[in-house]
Amino acid sequence: MGDVAFPLFGFGSFLMGTIVPFLFVLTVVVFVHEMGHYLVGRWCGIGVRAFSIGFGPELLGFTDRSGTRWKLSAIPLGGYVKFVGDVGATSKPDADALDDLSETERRAAFHLQPVWKRAATVFAGPFFNFLLTVAVFAVMFSVFGRFVAEPMVAEVRPDSPAAEAGIQPGDRFVSVDGVPIETFGDVQRIVSGRAGEALSFVLERDGRQITVTATPEPTEVEDALGNKIRIGVIGVVNNEALGQPRRIEYGPIEALAAGVEETWSIILRTGSFLKRLVLGREDRCQLGGPVKIADMAGKAADLGFVWLIQLVALLSAGIGILNLLPIPPLDGGHLLFYAMEAVLRRPVPEQVMEVVYRAGMLMVLVFMGFVFWNDLFGC
Repeated sequence: MGDVAFPLFGFGSFLMGTIVPFLFVLTVVVFVHEMGHYLVGRWCGIGVRAFSIGFGPELLGFTDRSGTRWKLSAIPLGGYVKFVGDVGATSKPDADALDDLSETERRAAFHLQPVWKRAATVFAGPFFNFLLTVAVFAVMFSVFGRFVAEPMVAEVRPDSPAAEAGIQPGDRFVSVDGVPIETFGDVQRIVSGRAGEALSFVLERDGRQITVTATPEPTEVEDALGNKIRIGVIGVVNNEALGQPRRIEYGPIEALAAGVEETWSIILRTGSFLKRLVLGREDRCQLGGPVKIADMAGKAADLGFVWLIQLVALLSAGIGILNLLPIPPLDGGHLLFYAMEAVLRRPVPEQVMEVVYRAGMLMVLVFMGFVFWNDLFGC
């Protein structure tokens, strides 16, 4: 009996080593996202019927004094807030239900609110995801600081893009593609996401500045979680003698500013990745779904809680960006309709919304199928 129970429930088991960390990461990210919708919606005077973590049948829950049903549902791959007047979990208007509402309920119905209140409530979900990412990095910078190195070239790999461009040991990076450089990590962040693109490098050499052009080449490397990833490299190496690695300590305000900066950097890199993916310049295997996230959560948990929290921050930013894509039923799709309503000064016709919702839902389902295929069979 004990021999069977230990591998099933031991820390290294699939249940405790992968599923539990995955559910922790996903639940935190989804809860924060939906809490953004809920809090701003309530602040705007909108009534909330349900707050659910997960989809499908309810596993457990309770109803608060305002009439909101808080529940945990069976399928833990997302969540939703159902406002007064919504039909289903996608926040589509229910015309019949709106007609049947009492006057008090109509004042609290989501789809009868001014467009700015609806837009603020919808935008709050992704925005809270970004706030979570900022908060995690701010705390980490405050507690652990940040290790940086001077942007110096200690070695140039033979036959590398850097060697072909004429970069030499002892050079100091000043800017890359117009972006000022302060640390060697700054160079790595820019170059890693721009494989195959010609970049302009301003270098300081012997007291003068020179400009060279190099094209990062895609290279497969293994990240800290053991995942095979493809990044751009130019073939330069930093070392302790020239890099002079040091730890930067942050006070609360400086840590918060660094957290905002890091979050913005993640948003820009993710946006660049998605653009390059659409243009066919990125390996589709870099895009993962729930299976890959579960695997990463398990590996992060093995490395320690700090790594797991970092994964929460990265996933939260990713979910925020994904939800802002202008595709119904994502938040960005709703915001697109509200922007059109604000410009036209009237709601988008219901027939048009229905067609776009159906097309958007099909796109989302195809995308989900694509990442599942990638996770299980494609890569």
